[in-house]
Amino acid sequence: MIDSHVHFWKYHPVKEAWITEKMKAIQADFLPDQLQLELMENGIEGCVAVQADQSEQETEFLLSLATEYDFIKGVVGWIDLRGENLPDRLAAFSKYKKLKGWRHIAQSEPDGFLLDPSFLRGIAELKNYRHTYDIVIVRNQLKEAISLVNKFPEQRFILDHIAKPDIKDNNGDIAWQEGISLLAKHKNLYCKVSGMVTEADWYNWKNEDMKFYLDTVFENFSIDKLMFGSDWPVCTLAASYRETKQVVEDYISQLTVLQRKAIFESNAKECYQL
Repeated sequence: MIDSHVHFWKYHPVKEAWITEKMKAIQADFLPDQLQLELMENGIEGCVAVQADQSEQETEFLLSLATEYDFIKGVVGWIDLRGENLPDRLAAFSKYKKLKGWRHIAQSEPDGFLLDPSFLRGIAELKNYRHTYDIVIVRNQLKEAISLVNKFPEQRFILDHIAKPDIKDNNGDIAWQEGISLLAKHKNLYCKVSGMVTEADWYNWKNEDMKFYLDTVFENFSIDKLMFGSDWPVCTLAASYRETKQVVEDYISQLTVLQRKAIFESNAKECYQL
């Protein structure tokens, strides 16, 4: 099995300023040795490490960990997709076989970011290296994401955390559901079944809270476009690794063995060319 979405960091209060006091439980170092124990206990063979900091140093840090730890099968790094020197930087990183794609934390950007001409020029460059692009947004950015994916039908995109619907305060996010329905029509888009426990009530969530959101994702995306991601260690704010994985396992328990294997392994391998 493959976990398609994990993070590592050596905690620094400035670099990780996004980790607020409310998130004090993850104001600490989270490194591969800690995750490896969780993976082994849960039957997970490998993972994809995803950037959490917006710097090339972050990309180099993750790639150095991937060199040291074989269970890190791929890296989704950060690069300045709007930079004038992007072609040179992509060429410089192309020597790393475990570098699979890129992500920018667009959820905190102003309206229009995903459709800015300089950003679109950057996305257009990724085809030269068959690199993926992970879309991390909140629900009100779904319209932009639909336009972005539509502009690049040959580019492999991945939607992170099912676009962060409001699970905690909304028992059925219809606007989000409509956006997912439109976005899922694009065959060049994968979706990570991840990040749900931290969008729910951290202290009182239950599996039933996830049903509407899981139903929506599974009704709209084909089985070969969905993949499990834990979002470790962020998930630990609301659930253990095992509990996070169990949400997805329980939901797909009635699927065939091959379908379950697709969500927990083969789709991630195909998407990221692991």
